Amino acid sequence: MFPDFNIYSTPLLVLAIQGLLFALLLLWRYAKDRNIADVILGVILLISVWHQISYTLGFMAWYDTFRTTKVNYFLINLSFFFAPLLYFYVKSITVPHFRLRRKEFYHFIPGVLFLLFKIIILSYDAAQPGFSEIQNGYLTTNLEEQFTRAILSLIMKIHSAIYIAFTFQAFFQYRKKLPHVFSNTYALELNWIRNFLIIYTGLFVYMFFQDLINFLITDLSWVQEWWFFLFNSIAIIYVGMVGYFTNTNKLNELHPKQSDMLISSIEPLPTPVPKQNNELSPELQSRKLQLDQFIDREKPYLDPDLNLIDLAKSLKMTRAQLSEVINVCFNKNFNDFINEQRVEAVKEMLKSGKQKELSLLGIAFDCGFNSKATFNRVFKKWTGHSPTAYIETIGS
Repeated sequence: MFPDFNIYSTPLLVLAIQGLLFALLLLWRYAKDRNIADVILGVILLISVWHQISYTLGFMAWYDTFRTTKVNYFLINLSFFFAPLLYFYVKSITVPHFRLRRKEFYHFIPGVLFLLFKIIILSYDAAQPGFSEIQNGYLTTNLEEQFTRAILSLIMKIHSAIYIAFTFQAFFQYRKKLPHVFSNTYALELNWIRNFLIIYTGLFVYMFFQDLINFLITDLSWVQEWWFFLFNSIAIIYVGMVGYFTNTNKLNELHPKQSDMLISSIEPLPTPVPKQNNELSPELQSRKLQLDQFIDREKPYLDPDLNLIDLAKSLKMTRAQLSEVINVCFNKNFNDFINEQRVEAVKEMLKSGKQKELSLLGIAFDCGFNSKATFNRVFKKWTGHSPTAYIETIGS
């Protein structure tokens, strides 16, 4: 009898409730802060929980207890909405001032058409005599189950694969731009987006092969298919928890302060072949000297949010001019150039014994680094030693 709390239904139910809680927390935060990434992730979690309901109810003996239930008419597959939302979530984090404008809503047209199709089936079946005495009506049994369900399932998978590919492309393009424009690459936040994409890609691949087995080899039982929904439930909790507590505003704010310049429009310049000083044009030599003097005098690298546009503005250069100086004269991208200055500043502080007054992390923050992980990675890259090992080499 319903509800049957057993080893199959209970984990799905508990995890789904927790996922629903995180979805509501994200929507509540959106109501306060108006961060569109929160509302998109909240809706993603709501759809994920919605997709869990059908199997959770089954393992709780709903279908055995209520033989004429019509719940399946309402537990609609929302993949046509889910896949674009994955794409827009990544865009909402990586594109400053991102908004769902009218053209973005065109992406949901397949989902709207699918909902209309389901409404037509329900309306027709509900109008037939004896509908209240059966579980599935005429069109559900003779049209949807026999013909359209398999076709629509295939279309949904192709649709999802396309959007997953678009989402990875957007992420990798964004990550590729960062070192050319920003002095910190925010590894923690970028890892969150990467993990988010890996999780949903893994679930998509799992479901694809599960459906392939169902279609080509044998019909899997509810218990065999249960594992997918368990993994999906765990993914919901991870995405909800990490997505809620990860400050994705950092990535969204990584753009030049000029309101008309967006990160999406900033393309990294190709790195020219480095030249010796005597091969540089007089103009390039002048700009290199100007940059060297400004770095020594103003120490702009101490600002953890320093970016190429702001530094170029301070030097009264264009972005292209400053990028050319860094690429040609120093054979580095902007991120490497600035972080090398930060490492040198840390080394100077360590040589002067500053570590006796401050922690290594405190020194790193004072020199412009924004995280312990970034500091350790960059310091070892430029010195060949960890910060602790470097201190031992200088005998302090």
